[in-house]
Amino acid sequence: MRSNYLTRAFYYLWTTQTAANAADVLYIMALTVMVLDRTNSLVSAALLPLLRSGAQLLSSLVAPLLIQRFKLSSLLFMSQTGQFLLFICLAVYLHINGDASSLLLVFSLVFVMSFLDGWTTPARNALIPRLVTHEQGLLKANGLMSVSDQVVQFAGWGLSGVIVAWIGSSSTLLVTAVIYGLAATFTLGVKEPVHGGISEKHVNASTDIAPDLDTSRWHTLTEGWKMIWKTPRLRVLTFMDMIDMLGGSIWVGAFTLAFVQVALGQGEDWWGFINAAYFAGTIGGGLLVLALARIIGSRYFAVMMVGMAGYGVLTAVYALNSQPFVALILVMLMGPFAELAMINRRTLIQSSVANRMLPKVLSAQASMMHLVFCVSLLGMAWLAEYIGIVNLYLFAAGLTILAIIAGLLNYRAFQDKTVRRQTMT
Repeated sequence: MRSNYLTRAFYYLWTTQTAANAADVLYIMALTVMVLDRTNSLVSAALLPLLRSGAQLLSSLVAPLLIQRFKLSSLLFMSQTGQFLLFICLAVYLHINGDASSLLLVFSLVFVMSFLDGWTTPARNALIPRLVTHEQGLLKANGLMSVSDQVVQFAGWGLSGVIVAWIGSSSTLLVTAVIYGLAATFTLGVKEPVHGGISEKHVNASTDIAPDLDTSRWHTLTEGWKMIWKTPRLRVLTFMDMIDMLGGSIWVGAFTLAFVQVALGQGEDWWGFINAAYFAGTIGGGLLVLALARIIGSRYFAVMMVGMAGYGVLTAVYALNSQPFVALILVMLMGPFAELAMINRRTLIQSSVANRMLPKVLSAQASMMHLVFCVSLLGMAWLAEYIGIVNLYLFAAGLTILAIIAGLLNYRAFQDKTVRRQTMT
């Protein structure tokens, strides 16, 4: 599905990110199985995602210092190469020592790898506008990235379990090292154009704040946060994203399993069916965005609101439903609406910030999203104990409605037609 609006460098970026995401899924599954076999402790296994989230939060906080010093393509290369080299050390160490390996050392290497991975997503999303040649290409590029992310999540967890069971954890780690190596190699093809890709004709004038002469580290670290706070459009989009993240944690495994058991009266097999249906829907949603890119045009805000409204309504109906087959249909329908909202919100952010500031804004947002997700997991677990799992899903639907209201109340922020034009060559 090659488009004239997408450059060769974008396809390298797309490939390297798909490979890196696949490697992440493989190694997390292999390490989780290994830790469970060694300790028989779910708490120990749960430390892996907790370590990753904590490391990525810290990384996104300090990312602006690196963004100030290095090109985004160079950052991406350093991140992928560093993860590859560290993973080689981890895989070889585990292969040699087996059950005698130190979990403290393993967790330490996972933490450092996750720290390196922390600036990958902000760098990737900030690179996308620079690697497309037309505004319409921006929506397609985000759609392609989303589809590949969801395909890896959908197929990766199931296939990784089969691979680990077939060849064992240690051999799976060696296979993962090869995939990481390929991801690092493909980053060599990600070259930033001299003049930054598409023109910034849709950048809201209020977001194009003149660079401050103060170049202190504190200023560099807080520049993205200040821009979000000072810019109405970014402030509203970030708030909506945070609300989305708060409610979105209901699709984490423990909550979906509890809903399947309590509301649908089914076992773990239906838990798997619900997860598969949701991911299949999100993949379909990404493909839908690609198919409708020309129709959507620059109506990002309107389509985002439609997506959020559809997702919120379907979530409420899902919460009140007790028929397993109806639940499958509902979660499959949710996917396209969720993707319409997410992809158009991301595109809105990218097209509302000057290229110079976009990486710092995305880093600040990534920090907030990591923190909100951790808070949401704890808060939703506590809330479920008091109001029940069905009411928890209704509460999440209410959060989506709150985000829609916030968007509608601040509609004027998305109607400012004042732009800053940058000459393309």
